[in-house]
Amino acid sequence: MSDRSYRSYRQPRVLLPLREHLRDTFWFAPTAGLVCTVALWLAADALDTEIVAYLRREQAYDELSYLASIAEDAKTIVTTISTAMMTFIGVVFSISLVAVQMASGQLTPRVVRIFVRSRISKLTLTVFLATFLFSLLVLTSYESETDPQRVHSVPLVQSVLTMAMLGLSLLLFIAYVTATLRLMQVGPVVDRITRESFQVLARQPAGEREAAALAPESAWIPYQGRAGVLRDVNVARLVRAARRHGVVLRLIPRIGDFVVPGTPVLAVHGEGQPPRGALRYTVSVGVERTLHQDIGFGLRQLSDIALRALSPAVNDPTTAVQCLDRMVQFLTAVVNRPLGAIQYRDSEGAVRLVQDVPGWTDLVDLALTEVRLFAPGNPQVSRRLIAAIDDLLLLAPEDRREPLLRHRTLLVHAVVRAAPEAAEREFALLPDRQGIG
Repeated sequence: MSDRSYRSYRQPRVLLPLREHLRDTFWFAPTAGLVCTVALWLAADALDTEIVAYLRREQAYDELSYLASIAEDAKTIVTTISTAMMTFIGVVFSISLVAVQMASGQLTPRVVRIFVRSRISKLTLTVFLATFLFSLLVLTSYESETDPQRVHSVPLVQSVLTMAMLGLSLLLFIAYVTATLRLMQVGPVVDRITRESFQVLARQPAGEREAAALAPESAWIPYQGRAGVLRDVNVARLVRAARRHGVVLRLIPRIGDFVVPGTPVLAVHGEGQPPRGALRYTVSVGVERTLHQDIGFGLRQLSDIALRALSPAVNDPTTAVQCLDRMVQFLTAVVNRPLGAIQYRDSEGAVRLVQDVPGWTDLVDLALTEVRLFAPGNPQVSRRLIAAIDDLLLLAPEDRREPLLRHRTLLVHAVVRAAPEAAEREFALLPDRQGIG
């Protein structure tokens, strides 16, 4: 890494993996929302009590009686809200789960994570549950006493807040339905996957064109924990541990690899070895891949959607072409980007962590191989694939043209075998960015 790129590179934050893991859950936002709801109700209840106490000190009993009558009229609305909100929540999210199931069946099961990470989905559920809980708490504040000289609390502010939360719930319901309907469409889904892939690419530093000279390997650190997919690593904590013990750590598996207990996960270069306590919670393993640090997972999802669209049961080559468009967009962005091993450095510029990431050939094979195998029977796909490879060949430097030329040659040979007529072969191999425009 050059001095210039090192100065512009932002050091990874320790809490960044925790934030990403919380985004992959659906319980944190509603739970935090319910806690905030209780705090809001306590503040509103204290304000209502203070208003009543002030009016009683001023002996403004007529005004207090008027406020009590308004609050009593609002009680009917609050009761209706508390009764209907939970039923409304159940119906809305039951329909939404059916929509997500349909989208996962038509596209790929991996799109469910988009729904789970959706901010509007979590915000809507949080506000719905908060409105329900707040209305229940407000009902407990109503007193049976009607004498303004003896009443202690009139939940006027609480009633107003309940109706305001109901209005917010209705607005979020409209936004939520719109977002859910977009989730069932191919275009918005592949666009969301592509945007998330570019976000991962922007967070990840560029690789090194030349491998760093590392000290001899002195030890392996085995993985301990449940078997699963390596989702991400806590880079900041690993760099700090390596710096403290004067070694260089090298991550052996790639992000997205399946790891089992006992297999080596980190190699130690140099004398000394960090204790296991210093490396605790530095490796995150889950049941499926995530896009937090996995630059290839976006291409994997797009490829899966394209393959399902090209299966005989679906036979939707237009969807495959849409996925190819986005895969070409991603490959175009990394065609000149260094994709060697990433070298993370400490505050003094010394290499402390080396992480292997997919190279250019890996990404090209991931994006094109499986789609190419289905392309010979679909002229729309083969024409778009030829156009994509030709566009990438115009941008790729000389040392990155080989995998593109290999895929082009294999595609041409496959189309020749599948189409005996010369006219059909010529048509299927004609570059077209729309497939059959």
